Amino acid sequence: MHNGSHRPGAKALRYIDLFCGIGGFRQAMENLARDFGIASQCVFSSDIDKHCRASYAANFGDTPAGDITQVNEQEVPKHDLLLAGFPCQPFSIIGQRRGFDDTRGTLFFDIARILKAQKPRAFVLENVRLLVGHNKGQTLQRILETIHELGYEHQYRVLNALDFGLPQKRQRVFIVGYQPGVQFNWPEAGAAMKPLAELLEREVDRKYYASDHIRNRRYSQIEPQKELLMWHENKSGQVCARPWCHALRAGASYNYLLVNGERRLTPREMFRLQGFPDSYRIVSKDWTARKQAGNSVPVPVVQAVIRAVCEAHGWMGPDQIKSISRNARVRL
Repeated sequence: MHNGSHRPGAKALRYIDLFCGIGGFRQAMENLARDFGIASQCVFSSDIDKHCRASYAANFGDTPAGDITQVNEQEVPKHDLLLAGFPCQPFSIIGQRRGFDDTRGTLFFDIARILKAQKPRAFVLENVRLLVGHNKGQTLQRILETIHELGYEHQYRVLNALDFGLPQKRQRVFIVGYQPGVQFNWPEAGAAMKPLAELLEREVDRKYYASDHIRNRRYSQIEPQKELLMWHENKSGQVCARPWCHALRAGASYNYLLVNGERRLTPREMFRLQGFPDSYRIVSKDWTARKQAGNSVPVPVVQAVIRAVCEAHGWMGPDQIKSISRNARVRL
């Protein structure tokens, strides 16, 4: 059993962390415990990537289970809240309107079978924005139909990390499920964006600087400027400069994001752009850490969504709720 942080004498909110990666959801839960006193206990986590499991263990003291497809849903501990940033796969029998059975062969099926067996009170799922339109919307529709079949009400919404304090344009779809009768409201966006200058390191190793050839190609499109900007090159080779970062991507080219057209981001900067505190230990090599950051959830966004779920279920007292309304800005 995996132990999380909780107040002495308080009944801890029990949750599981599926496809946990490096622990973006777990970090959000720990932030909520710190900022709003939401007692919580992680009772199970899982990820297939050994490097992610090592990072998770180094930071949270728990080593996640491996491949979730090999985990018996009956052996997953009882929990109140299921959290999962699951990969999106095309459904094998999409369009047959067979509900739960339509999801077999996809990783969403592993979430569905755990929901069916353990019946948590609520769940929060995260995925790429393109899920909304995937297969002309049929993939998302099948997911929502399955959630309804399992007895949950649900809402989904695309949220942007830019609206929750991070200087990163990262749009993700969130699906929140809860038992009938719960009044769930999405968190309000509009937190002041943290300036890039506060997240970037002042001095970095020369290895992060792009070659003269790469930099000259950038400068042929945009002149160097005094203002601190992130330069982004898209797949067609066009370059734009913004006071915020385009979405970190695990599989992108090495030089698609350059600070002022000159250098790549360091792993620490990438983790900061996803909302991880500097106390988070980066234990992987640069390439692996870059991939981990690109695959992670933006912590302040999931923190705001989970906070709203906790409020809807009465998992936080009125004092904490008043504190939330006074402090709309998420701490980074």
